[in-house]
Amino acid sequence: MSQSVERFSSRVENYVKYRPGYPSEILNLLKTECGLTVESTTADLGSGTGKLAELFLKHGYSVIGVEPNAGMRAAAERILSAYSNFQSVNGTAETTTLPNSSIDLITAGQAFHWFDQRLTRIEATRILKPGGWVALIWNDRKLATTPFLRDYEALLLKHGSDYQEVRHDRAEGEIAKFFDRDQITLKIFPNEQVFDLDGLRGRVLSSSYTPEPAHPSFQPMMDELEVLFEKHQNNGSVVLDYDTKVYYGRLSR
Repeated sequence: MSQSVERFSSRVENYVKYRPGYPSEILNLLKTECGLTVESTTADLGSGTGKLAELFLKHGYSVIGVEPNAGMRAAAERILSAYSNFQSVNGTAETTTLPNSSIDLITAGQAFHWFDQRLTRIEATRILKPGGWVALIWNDRKLATTPFLRDYEALLLKHGSDYQEVRHDRAEGEIAKFFDRDQITLKIFPNEQVFDLDGLRGRVLSSSYTPEPAHPSFQPMMDELEVLFEKHQNNGSVVLDYDTKVYYGRLSR
């Protein structure tokens, strides 16, 4: 657990600047399917720098961000300081410190695969109100739909330290178990990021599995990234395409 908590400690600013946000269609889904209202209390587990929480907050919803990494939590508190409906908590998905039966909706944006799923399920069941909902959300980068995305994936496979081991799509089997299979629904929304070369560099360095500047593979990776960008750029930019996946349901007690 401690290793996963600290993975992003040196990546906070790049994470803030270069990770994708989430499409607003998520809120319409949660309103329609999960009864989300402005009176609802949402606990965002592994809330990081507040990427997902901000979507809720700017539309008037209340969010408790539960984040164990001090640097990421501090960034969220700074970025979201203007929102009176945001509460920041030093806790984990497995031990949130939140009261029993106090939460209408639990979310996790780009984070569930880092959790101990068994302990998180116990904790989620404890803090959810009767009839409460869980929504597990990822921006799932497309890997091969364009020549640029195919080359980008090849670069990560070549230089990423443990890229294949920590990919979030490895958690899909755990998601099914978490929701007891028949209690889960998946909805998918399109999302994208458009980057110049500096932005693409920052996006690469926001990932916990890429080498940092002191590593011998760092400069070769960045050199190859520049060649990749020049090969595929159109009017000075490239596009990262995503499927934003929302797995939602209730937990049996």
